[in-house]
Amino acid sequence: MYPLIRPLLFRLDPEHAHALSLNAVRMAGRNPVTRLVLRALFDLHDRRLEVKAFGLTFRNPVGMAAGYDKNAVGVSGLAALGFGHLELGTVTRFPQVGNPKPRLHRLPEYKAVINSMGFPNDGIDVIERRPWQAPGTRAGMNVGKSKETVIERAADDYVFLLRRVYRRADYVALNISSPNTLNLRQLQAREHLEGLLKAVAAARDALPRRVPLLLKLAPDLTEAEIDDALAAATANGIDGLIATNTTINRKGLPSYTVGIQGGVSGRPLTARANAFVAYLARQTTLPIVGVGGIMTPDDALARLDAGATLIQLYTGLIYAGPGLVRAINKAILKRNG
Repeated sequence: MYPLIRPLLFRLDPEHAHALSLNAVRMAGRNPVTRLVLRALFDLHDRRLEVKAFGLTFRNPVGMAAGYDKNAVGVSGLAALGFGHLELGTVTRFPQVGNPKPRLHRLPEYKAVINSMGFPNDGIDVIERRPWQAPGTRAGMNVGKSKETVIERAADDYVFLLRRVYRRADYVALNISSPNTLNLRQLQAREHLEGLLKAVAAARDALPRRVPLLLKLAPDLTEAEIDDALAAATANGIDGLIATNTTINRKGLPSYTVGIQGGVSGRPLTARANAFVAYLARQTTLPIVGVGGIMTPDDALARLDAGATLIQLYTGLIYAGPGLVRAINKAILKRNG
């Protein structure tokens, strides 16, 4: 049905369409009958799809990327769509309205999206109280620096958020790579990253429960910068990597997009994200979550072949619909026998 619905959604402002879709998923997840209907339509349960990573078992390798359910309101409905894990957030220490609108732009002819959201969310005090776990589906929490926090105090935000979410989060993703929070990507530089990861890892190791820590990286890093990030991650006990966030590169896109602030996701990111994952896989044994430009089952298989253990979707769902999750899992089963 999605090919029939998509033209209607695409007539709406992208952020409005996103809110409508999330609300529909949230409402469906509240009702046992509609949850069963969603599972019947979209879920594919097969033990052969199980994957182990970071000391956890995932029911399948396909996850929802951070950014869709920023406030952890649609977990039950999203789980019913067949995801093996959901990455919620990005959540910050305090509530944020994000950047000025419009901040979400579709490029249908390129199967791309440009966003400059800026971590809009309800803040950890509100999100922490929500029921953001679903039986059988792993839930990770993506955490980020508040807009007002200076780079020199960024570690304080990440440590604070880790201590608030570790009891329920299956893993915690450290988002230092969004292009939409001022100076955030500076945290990927070795002089900042070493101190940040050391502080967060020390806080994690002092907790009663050891929660896996994942580091989310930007696709615009050079190989030397990737190597620096890997060295810092390895030295400080980071459990896995998420590659990649959105890109600020406008290669292959029309010139007018240069004037649109934000990061690009979707088809223009596919090749770069594949190459990034392949490079990481050659340089490290850490598990990799592949995200960025996965628009089809073939894209998903290519990302797994490049070295990803898990994958995540977002923009692909905008263009292909929720059936993409099942289609990818079917393709994995078909290929693996």
